[in-house]
Amino acid sequence: MIALVYCSFCGKEEADGDHAVCRQRLSVIDPPRYCPACARRMVVQVTPDGWTARCSRHGETASAR
Repeated sequence: MIALVYCSFCGKEEADGDHAVCRQRLSVIDPPRYCPACARRMVVQVTPDGWTARCSRHGETASAR
């Protein structure tokens, strides 16, 4: 069984095209919007010192503060 990996910004499969623009945009300021493990939309909270993104199945991720 092959595990699919999804883009955290646009939610599409990583194998479906070039996601360099997505990674570049994410690295600047935007938190991820989609879970890279399952492509579910995540609950995102942005604060002055960073962000958190939570997937209902895979848990929480946070920016480097």
